Amino acid sequence: FHAFGNRSFIFLFQATMTSSNCRFLLKNGLILNLAENPSVTTLLEAHQGAYTTTRTHSDGSLLLFWERHMSRLSNSLRILLNSNPELLFNSEACRVPFSFVSTKPTMWDSLVQSLVDDSMRKALPLVLDKRRSGEELAITCLVSGNVDSLEELEEKFSTAFDVYVHVGSYVPPLFGIHQNGARLAVVGRGRRVANAKYSDWVRQRKQLEKLRPPYVNELLLSNNGYQILEGCLTNLFVVCHKDVNGDYHKSSQRDNESTVSIELQTAPIRDGVLPGVVRQVILDICSRNKIPVREIAPSWSEREMWSEAFITSSLRLLQHVEVIQAPSSWESLDTRTWTDITWEEKRFENAPGRITAFIQKEVMKMASMEGYPVSLFDDR
Repeated sequence: FHAFGNRSFIFLFQATMTSSNCRFLLKNGLILNLAENPSVTTLLEAHQGAYTTTRTHSDGSLLLFWERHMSRLSNSLRILLNSNPELLFNSEACRVPFSFVSTKPTMWDSLVQSLVDDSMRKALPLVLDKRRSGEELAITCLVSGNVDSLEELEEKFSTAFDVYVHVGSYVPPLFGIHQNGARLAVVGRGRRVANAKYSDWVRQRKQLEKLRPPYVNELLLSNNGYQILEGCLTNLFVVCHKDVNGDYHKSSQRDNESTVSIELQTAPIRDGVLPGVVRQVILDICSRNKIPVREIAPSWSEREMWSEAFITSSLRLLQHVEVIQAPSSWESLDTRTWTDITWEEKRFENAPGRITAFIQKEVMKMASMEGYPVSLFDDR
């Protein structure tokens, strides 16, 4: 694997912090001028591969859950190599040598992080000089296979992959403000190879856009219309009330909290959802604070028992949900557009709720505790 260090890695920087719209492309430490300024979506559509996205925190001083993201990127790469190399090399006929599939996870983790860190170390000082106060940086790391090198993969592993790192400005929305709430709609089936984060999903999810109702800012996935798995870009959590005596409605009327329990629900990994970094952070928080969690796909038929809901991602962290829409007939999703569907709604009054607000506060604490200092990338 030592030959990997000589590979030509590409660092792609996008910034919109200044009126001049600064653009940088670093390749082997050399800054090149770009004719165009591609978006993250354009980058992911152009290259097959495993990727992860995170951002800075605390006015650009910390990287959010950086080590968790590097571990997830490494894990996604190994999963694709093992089970779906065509999602990494853009070839149905590619075959990966067993010696790489069986490589120890710790070796992959160290290898991937060292490669990405090398690009970050060269570029972040330039990025931070252009960042304006109040703005954060969104960072996407993509490991893409080079299919032309597969025949020499085992002998010259250094020629098999390209590493892209895309950085752009990001202004996090303020938590708890009404207009910053999420509006969700259930529109399609879950992703394949959900336990890995891969760029081809950007192309796959495009077909769902025709079913996006107005004002909806995230699309939810379900395989049957009842169990909700996750969002296209997020994981979903709902706070569900459960009557310990088995009769929720009567317990609500009695308003006797001693007979009602609360649990946080989110779909389990085995159902085919992405193991989101922030998803795991929240599970850790709930475990420490003794908040009951059940890893089960929230059931649309039980929506009357939902009192709160929120979605999570590494950019949004945690965003409270104001409304969820779902088709009254699952078969209606075969129609051409959202206008051909009859929708049902679940609204969350007075969102964000108490539990959502508490978890959000704890997530921010964790973000600071596990923040990776950006200054570690600055060799100046």
